[in-house]
Amino acid sequence: MEPAPAPAEPASAEPGTAERASGRRSSAMRSAKRSAKPSPRRDSAEEPEGILGRLEAWGLSPVQQKLVLGGAWTAAAAAVIGALLLAIAAIGNDYVPEPPAADTGTAASQPRPAAYRGWPSSKVFAPIAQSKADPLLLPLKDVFAEKTLTEGRITLRLTGTKLDVACAEAVWGRTLTDRLAQAGCTQALRGTYTSADRRYVAQYTLFKLRDAASADGLVSSLATLHRGGWVRPVDPARPLFTADGHSEGSGHAMGHYAGLVWIGRADGAEPDAKDDFVSLSLAVRGAEKAVFRRVVAVAPTP
Repeated sequence: MEPAPAPAEPASAEPGTAERASGRRSSAMRSAKRSAKPSPRRDSAEEPEGILGRLEAWGLSPVQQKLVLGGAWTAAAAAVIGALLLAIAAIGNDYVPEPPAADTGTAASQPRPAAYRGWPSSKVFAPIAQSKADPLLLPLKDVFAEKTLTEGRITLRLTGTKLDVACAEAVWGRTLTDRLAQAGCTQALRGTYTSADRRYVAQYTLFKLRDAASADGLVSSLATLHRGGWVRPVDPARPLFTADGHSEGSGHAMGHYAGLVWIGRADGAEPDAKDDFVSLSLAVRGAEKAVFRRVVAVAPTP
């Protein structure tokens, strides 16, 4: 009886195949890392003198200015001075997860910022940390009282406003809608602006929520949530931003209020060296004067 034949050895790969495949994988990985590199960030902050000058320009007396600032200017407060008109310029495209599967179809067709950053409330807004301390609704005419806002060389003109007591009507995205409901949102006030030279467009949205924790949570969650939910345009028939255009956003908690800034060029192009998105962001935040007046109203001077 003859012994069983030995199993055949596997055929050898063509010489150099493994090396070429490994090289291709390494090249692809290097290419992916280059393409994933985030764009530079742009941040700006105002010095204390600049903040005081702005409050004085808004008509606050020296005593009221001290009340608003209230000793909040420390190294720690400087980091969150977004509530005191910190200029939030657009920041680069940090990685964020894809929007929830249920919202993906909607997100693909809705305009939203390409970059976003949120800022928590500071001690300046402690008097209005709870909505029960500030129960009155904000009139639309108070938030968007000024028809023209100016910062540096940028002048913005108010082009439209809208008030919603059902906050869900002011946003799109299931998760964002649910979060506003959980935060006890009772008002959503929106205003749109176009620069005098028609180069820039902007929209400001102010939410009245239950408390500062809710406002902080909202602006923080939008760091990822903005990819799957954002505010709606004031005029759907003539939106300022397009789904394929470049725009940038920031969120600012101010006590139990949360303000969302949305800015961009009118042509939807990315900003270049001639564009000043810092001043653009500061200009549109002029709508926050109404919130500062609430602080003074709740905690008046003795």
